Amino acid sequence: MQRLKTRAQFQAVLAGATVARTAHFALHRCALDLASSAQPLFASDDVWLGAMVPKRWARRAVTRNAIKRQIYSVSAAPGVALPRAAHVVRLRAGFDRKEFVSATSDKLKAAVRAELQQLLARATRAPAVPAAPSSSP
Repeated sequence: MQRLKTRAQFQAVLAGATVARTAHFALHRCALDLASSAQPLFASDDVWLGAMVPKRWARRAVTRNAIKRQIYSVSAAPGVALPRAAHVVRLRAGFDRKEFVSATSDKLKAAVRAELQQLLARATRAPAVPAAPSSSP
């Protein structure tokens, strides 16, 4: 599994379809189009993954980093079989700070992990997305 690195990669995937949603997360997918231009965004035909955890929904950096670590570890688990495409897991709602007081509590980690497993299970059942049109003239 490759990780998304550049802004252009994230933008290309976010322009693709949303294939799964849960209460707090959304999964975006974009098919790989390796032959569309001389400088492709994705260098190999592999599973690409990126994580977006905006400050709007997770104010503390320690919380954002903990959620990102959970995203990458759950998606790399042996039972998860994402199709060969580019994916972005995006936090779309905040976790209740009254319920999850500590940013790195075991309760928060368990809740995030359970919801991510549910999201990825839904994504593996989602139909394949056609390649996005290239933006080159």
